[in-house]
Amino acid sequence: MPTLVSILRPGLRAASLAPLAVIALVSEPRAAVTAQEPMMRVLVAEGQALQLRADDALPLRVRGLGGQERSVRRLSVSLHGGALLLDGLGQAPSVRVSTDDPRGLWLGKRRYRGDVVLLPRGGRVMAINRLGIETYLPSVVGSEMPASWPLAALQAQAVAARTYALRQRGKKGDFDVKATVASQVYKGIESETPRTREAVDTTRSLVLVHGGRLINAVFHSSSGGATEPSGEVWRQQLPYLVSVRDHDDHSPVHRWNKRFDVSDLQRLFKETGGVEGVRVLSTSSTGRVRSARIQGPRGALVLSGRELRQRLGLKSTMVRFDMVRDGDMERSPGIPLDSEPTREPPALIGLWSDSASGSSEAEDPGFAPPLPPPPVQSPRSSLDRPSSLVRPNSLVLEARGQGYGHGVGMSQWGAHGLAEQGADFRQILLHYYRGVQIRPYRPGDDPSLAFSPRSEPAWWG
Repeated sequence: MPTLVSILRPGLRAASLAPLAVIALVSEPRAAVTAQEPMMRVLVAEGQALQLRADDALPLRVRGLGGQERSVRRLSVSLHGGALLLDGLGQAPSVRVSTDDPRGLWLGKRRYRGDVVLLPRGGRVMAINRLGIETYLPSVVGSEMPASWPLAALQAQAVAARTYALRQRGKKGDFDVKATVASQVYKGIESETPRTREAVDTTRSLVLVHGGRLINAVFHSSSGGATEPSGEVWRQQLPYLVSVRDHDDHSPVHRWNKRFDVSDLQRLFKETGGVEGVRVLSTSSTGRVRSARIQGPRGALVLSGRELRQRLGLKSTMVRFDMVRDGDMERSPGIPLDSEPTREPPALIGLWSDSASGSSEAEDPGFAPPLPPPPVQSPRSSLDRPSSLVRPNSLVLEARGQGYGHGVGMSQWGAHGLAEQGADFRQILLHYYRGVQIRPYRPGDDPSLAFSPRSEPAWWG
């Protein structure tokens, strides 16, 4: 997460935010709250060999070795013949490692609470951290947002992360979510702070629901002015993931630029021998690039906005392109660096892998591709001129964009901006996820538990 920049212009106070359908929390009698807290299975590491150790004097407890529990201070695990080989302990198809130490256990360079299950999968050792959802979340909040941010923003992140995680349960077989930006970031105990624990505790069990189901509570860093409708990034337009005004003007990634010299472009676009011109073929309703044509000395290449962003390493697809002269570059050739944000008005906004990216939505049934917008040519980009006007070795490509991430759902910098204006976490969530209900989780919300005989009460504690 970028360093916090406190440049929030005077804006609307909470009372004058965009109209919100404020929905009261559903009353849940505490006497009925008896269900067990849901457990999460988080993929935290994979490798040819993994190292675990106790934090201090209390040993690790290893189960899965012929019915016997073993106590060790250190554990080295590798593969042998498709099974786990535990240094000094023998072989096993899988093991569970736990500790009674409240400081957790070490796996590599990180400490984790709960248990770690080790499995052999695909020629690698897979480590899955198993722990309660409310124990998991303080680290997620601290990994996704600076703990110094306003409590309302941290609380909004906690509710969104809880909803996202619970919605993923049971979808991937051995684990529910990854500890990386492929799901949502989780760095173990080191990312917990008193403030992130407070954000989780004060929103305990609260989730976002639409039509009686947990929503796909995706989020991103900064939209660059307006969030993106889900249907223009992924296959389905969800009713609660529509475009709304963002409050991220103070974000350090609200505007950015990046330059590429001739050698950069020849390396990145080997098929075309470099870049002589870029023509934007279509954009989303908010201006994010959906497709573009790359013209080079050896031919042309059409890429989607996501593919272009991935190839160039851009912060988002809300970007326009220009040509600038080599002499204007204040850096060493071949080392493209982000420069200071530009003051010029943006033209075109969306990470191919973001926290809560929502990429699993494409696998859900009943998705129909949205109608593409009509082709839009970028009128202000010098790269839209005939490629013959671009003299090789004299001009370089400059990408000028806005925002960081896919742009769908809650903007984290926008949540910060709204919190600074006085909004509470409910108002923040209802701004970015339209028409949803905020209420305690019920096991019946979880598809994997929908047929459990105890499907009504939520845990509260």
